[in-house]
Amino acid sequence: MLMNKLKLRLKLKRARPKFLRQGWFRLKRLGKVWRAPKGKQSKLRQHMKAKGFMPHPGYGSPQEVRGLHPCGLREVLISNQAQLKNIDPTRQCIRISATVGKKKRLEILKEAAGLKLKVLNPTKKYKEKIKGTQAKEGGEK
Repeated sequence: MLMNKLKLRLKLKRARPKFLRQGWFRLKRLGKVWRAPKGKQSKLRQHMKAKGFMPHPGYGSPQEVRGLHPCGLREVLISNQAQLKNIDPTRQCIRISATVGKKKRLEILKEAAGLKLKVLNPTKKYKEKIKGTQAKEGGEK
């Protein structure tokens, strides 16, 4: 059921138009980041045909999957090992905060592997280090 909703979200996302700021093509400094049109005579604000699209609730994702990672789990930001104890591996996955250093990141990754938690941002070099330490520990026993 949940996976069907995730597939539907992906399908809706692909069909959703790009919401571009009014006049984005005129001035480079405006950029393409969406800003709501405020002008009294703005054709985009008046929803005139061929003037672009405005975001509305109808473009949203199904409520059950809103805010979920594409794997179907809810993301939780982790900054220390103590926070791992509150995570449910069947419903949540973790993302290690960018402010966490190398040493603590390795500790968090080791503990997460032991708790069978999905880590969304393990870098390649850290993955290799963890595999190497697990192999050494297994060889000692």
